[in-house]
Amino acid sequence: MAHESFEDEEVARLMNRAFVCIKVDREERPDIDNVYMTVCQIILGRGGWPLNIIMTPKMKPFFAGTYIPKNSRFSQTGMLELVPRIEEIWDRQHEEVLESADKITFTIQNMISESAGEGIGESIMEEAYEELLTSFDNEYGGFERAPKFPTPHKIFFLLRYWRRSGNPEALHMVEYTLENMYRGGIHDHLGSGFHRYSTDNMWIVPHFEKMLYDQALIATAYTEIYQVTGKRLYKEAAEGILDYVLRDLISQEGGFYCGEDADVEGEEGKYYLWTLEEVRKVLSPEESELITKVFNLSERGNFEEEIRGKKTGTNIFYMPRSLESIASELKIPADEVESRVKMAKEKLLLARNKRKRPAKDDKILTDWNGLMIAALAKGFQAFGEERYLKAAEKAADFILMRLYSPDGRLLHRYRDGKSGISGTADDYAFLIHGLLELYEAGFKLDYLKAALCLNREFLNHFWDPVQGGFFFTADDSESLIFRKKEFADAAIPSGNSIEMLNLLRLSRITADSELEDRAQGLERAFSKLIRKIPSGYTQFLSALDFGLGPAYQVVIAGKHESPDAGQMLEELWTYFIPNKVLIFRPEGKDPEITKLAKYTEGQVPIDGKATAYVCQNFQCQLPTTEVNEMLRMLNV
Repeated sequence: MAHESFEDEEVARLMNRAFVCIKVDREERPDIDNVYMTVCQIILGRGGWPLNIIMTPKMKPFFAGTYIPKNSRFSQTGMLELVPRIEEIWDRQHEEVLESADKITFTIQNMISESAGEGIGESIMEEAYEELLTSFDNEYGGFERAPKFPTPHKIFFLLRYWRRSGNPEALHMVEYTLENMYRGGIHDHLGSGFHRYSTDNMWIVPHFEKMLYDQALIATAYTEIYQVTGKRLYKEAAEGILDYVLRDLISQEGGFYCGEDADVEGEEGKYYLWTLEEVRKVLSPEESELITKVFNLSERGNFEEEIRGKKTGTNIFYMPRSLESIASELKIPADEVESRVKMAKEKLLLARNKRKRPAKDDKILTDWNGLMIAALAKGFQAFGEERYLKAAEKAADFILMRLYSPDGRLLHRYRDGKSGISGTADDYAFLIHGLLELYEAGFKLDYLKAALCLNREFLNHFWDPVQGGFFFTADDSESLIFRKKEFADAAIPSGNSIEMLNLLRLSRITADSELEDRAQGLERAFSKLIRKIPSGYTQFLSALDFGLGPAYQVVIAGKHESPDAGQMLEELWTYFIPNKVLIFRPEGKDPEITKLAKYTEGQVPIDGKATAYVCQNFQCQLPTTEVNEMLRMLNV
């Protein structure tokens, strides 16, 4: 629509005559996008982008639409006809339009207010699992028809449900989905990273845009399934994503850019697509033959243009079969096939790097950086790669230094040396989440203290004292037509879902029961909505899983650099133990952690050895210096 109408002089002339035209970057201003997308969904019964809203000077909407063509076609009115018609109605029926806008605004304000309900128990997790089982694609994995989005928070929930219930089908759904995503065209097999979604139900044909939040959440999903299974494929997938981000999406200051566009010179996927002739120019005949077989390339091309539904002569790299099955067919050892494919991919990537790259969206957003910091910290824990920890720390330091206003409030966006836009609930919740993961990876207290400080500010300015839950905007942010709470987990989990887990973790770390009370308030605030469609709130249910327990406080007392403490930490990080907080208590009298977590005062090393204290609800078992005994206490 941008190319077809907004950049068209004829349409622009009509629009500028009739309206004050404002184009909103929905990533910079998610508060505006959230409010008016709700308007669109209520007026039209559906949402989507592009989002077009026509409103009065008092910001009250009276028209909503998504895609509108330049010229009318079939029953759809085009911009050239629509704009003059609205202009005429505004001039001739002005009072009626204002009255209609008032009614729409009043109706929406009343519809979005949801009273708090009762708490929800463990049975809701079974209901969510059954809904996911019903919607699961048994042929290709995932939980939707086309277009198919990764939605990693559903993976997070299923892994926690599997650990709680032992149900093997939950683990199967996770593995089958992640394996098919990895082999599909949604995965960039040459440069790694994942595209935003698949336009088909087989994960083959992507919308080629790459988003930072997808990299963070998908990397975390592969990291967690690796902790569960130990399978090398998942480790390679997670590390590939993290390496892509550190190579292509990191700024000089250490923050992470939003992502990369889908198109080059107006052609979507041009950077990623290959003709067979282009492949042959880079590789030897033997390599070309192997790559053609592995990634299902053809002379006619395997890429079908979505709009016209025809082959273009170009190819997407995707793997309809595993390397093991191809090795078996070729009667070559699997490790040799893997080595040859890796070398050929490196050559193709070098050649691709000479092409004109998609444009980079070089905004640095606090919320998405929080997710990336968390993913890197978890990657360090699972894989022991020090560079992941260093990158996470550098990004956190950058955000904490540069994305604050003069009055000490968190900001949303940084670009070209300038920070701005008031922080949203997602900025606070996601950054706190990242800082907690970062503390549990490197045990630098500054990150834990920053998380606690941000959490206090979040509660002070976003909490609804009447119904509970967090508003998306602060009490002193720019006033829109209503103040909304985001609670459903869409492509990105909601700030309320992430913050519920933050509150529980901070409560267990600091022994502050008031934070746990707030988490229960969150549960009650959204319980009525969750009961309607439990599978729409899977990140929230992951937090509920922590709250229901068993959840552990694990304190390791000793010297951080000592081999025995290192061994304990490595074992804790190796296994999938999601419902725990991990605290390091240095030896010596009154280390600073004892001021934040007073119960650690007496949790000291025994006989100079690293010692584990495993507790539930602040009731601790006997301390141990044995790694296996510690793991037994954690039910590993």
